[in-house]
This record gives sequence, structure tokens and C-alpha cells, in this order.
Amino acid sequence: MIHSNRRTFMLRVAASGSVLAAGQALAQVAAPKVQETEPQALALGYKEDTTKVDAKKYPKHADSQDCASCQLYQGKPKDAAGGCGLFVGKQVSAKGWCSAWNKKA
Repeated sequence: MIHSNRRTFMLRVAASGSVLAAGQALAQVAAPKVQETEPQALALGYKEDTTKVDAKKYPKHADSQDCASCQLYQGKPKDAAGGCGLFVGKQVSAKGWCSAWNKKA
């Protein structure tokens, strides 16, 4: 039978926490940005800059609509880019837009 003491237990907890935190930080940094040329981005009319959206193709679009003000945006308000529920594992520009835009509550 292996005996553990409190010190060994606390060192293992601290080491595990550090490894998990480092892994999470790397995962957030490593997420690539969505490219406008990707099939899903094309289908949704995604643009990295909301002012570049084709007004004829998307008449309900307004320049005040951007990813940062959308319900699907998962980044913080001041982040340049963040996750999106539609583009799993990738980041969208906070100043971007797509046809699925829905105002945050």
C-alpha cells in the first residue's frame, strides 16, 4: 500500500493546476482566425470588417453591427478577436460581421 502525505498531495494538485492553466492559455492563443474565403464564411457572408459588407446583397446590414455586439460572440468586449458559436475552434474579428448577426441582449 502506498502512503501519501499532505505535502505530496498539495504538490500534485498545484502541478496539475499549472498544467491545465497552461494548456488552456495555449488553446486560446492558438485558435486561428476565420478566413473570408472558407466555405462556411462565404455561406454566411462573413467579412472581417463590417464596413466592407455588400449592401446590395445584405440590405438589412448596418455598419453599427459587428461581431463584438452579436450574441454569438464569445470574446471579451475589448478583445480584437474572439470565438463564435458558428465557427467552432476559430476566432472572428470583433469588427467583423456575418448574416447570422443577432444583437446582444
